[in-house]
Amino acid sequence: MTGMHTHNNTDIARTLGMTGAPGRRWLRWRWAGLVILVLVFASLLLMRGSGTAGAPEYRTEVVQRADLTAMVTATGNLQPTNQVDVGIEVSGTIASVEVDFNDQVQIGQVLARLDTSKLDAQLRKSGASLAAAQARVEQMRATMTESHKNLQRLQRIREISNGKLPSEQELDTAEATYTRAQTEVDSALAAVTEAEATLKLNQTDIDKAVIRSPINGIVLVRAVEPGQTVAASFQAPVLFTLAEDLTKMELHVDVDEADVGQVHAGQVASFTVDAYPQREFPAQVLQVRYGAQAVDGVITYMTVLNVDNADLALRPGMTATADIIVQQVDNALLVPNAALRFTPPAPAVTDEGGSVLGKLMPRPPRATPRLHETLSPDKMAQRVWVLRDTGPEEIPIQIGATDGRFTQVLSGDIEAGLAVIVDVESKPGK
Repeated sequence: MTGMHTHNNTDIARTLGMTGAPGRRWLRWRWAGLVILVLVFASLLLMRGSGTAGAPEYRTEVVQRADLTAMVTATGNLQPTNQVDVGIEVSGTIASVEVDFNDQVQIGQVLARLDTSKLDAQLRKSGASLAAAQARVEQMRATMTESHKNLQRLQRIREISNGKLPSEQELDTAEATYTRAQTEVDSALAAVTEAEATLKLNQTDIDKAVIRSPINGIVLVRAVEPGQTVAASFQAPVLFTLAEDLTKMELHVDVDEADVGQVHAGQVASFTVDAYPQREFPAQVLQVRYGAQAVDGVITYMTVLNVDNADLALRPGMTATADIIVQQVDNALLVPNAALRFTPPAPAVTDEGGSVLGKLMPRPPRATPRLHETLSPDKMAQRVWVLRDTGPEEIPIQIGATDGRFTQVLSGDIEAGLAVIVDVESKPGK
């Protein structure tokens, strides 16, 4: 028996590799101990991490009653109510410019003058052509009178001679001469009409060489200097831009297609400009145009607002941001928009059991159960969550107007003072 026991111990020692030299056995024991320490340390970490996770900590806000103002925001530029580009219809050299930027002008006031030397010469030439045409008319009338009298003389001779004299040929020639004289008179009269038209045209060119203001207003742009040559061959060049009355202006804003259904004429608005960031200017919607504008794939509709600018603080071209009031609700039951966006987190999946080896070995992740969401086709049907003893509880509601931060509650089992959940924060475990 003793021999057998000794033999078995020897086999075990040989299996563990402990039959070698003492130094090698000691090294193997050290490695075995190190592996055991690592396993123990990993087990402690897993056991510590497998404790209960921190419970969710919910942030709430209170449902309240207050007045709600729903607005549509749009940007655009200020424009004069009536802006006129003043050009010129004749070519020439600018002799003088008689107004400058920001000058107040009246209807008919001279803005600039062209050098009319060439136009004056053309006017004198057309006047002479008219005089020549009128003289030719008198000449042709005299010829007609002469031919007419000759025809009458021949006709009397024929009557006295009982048709013997003059001959038929002479009488026909006299009649043809009289007819040609009448035609030449008509032609001369037409030449007179043409000469009169040319004279009037040249006179009009001279009149248009003096550029006058078509409206009462202010000079916004002066695009010409004395001595500058202007050519009006195909298109009248713009020399001045006038604004009729800057005390009344228009704000042209681009309203997004998603909001245009809420905007209509008569609605009250307010706007700000960068020049006066602390000041709000009143306005009123005048027109919502049907024509669409597409910029980078975004469809907008031009909306015109009336603006009172009695103190002339606003200037044409300023960029403005307008808030158009589309709906006002007094004493509305309001819920924060964050509460409408809130959804409770899915419950955490914990794994309390299992061996140390099982926790060390990687396993496929378990599927996290998803909360069931009920989506109503009615966009006005929403829900909020309140905190009960058992956790978040859902309350269905019907919503109305919104100002971007709060939304009106039309119906639902909530009232002012009720705390609704708006967010959740993870509380670290202890």
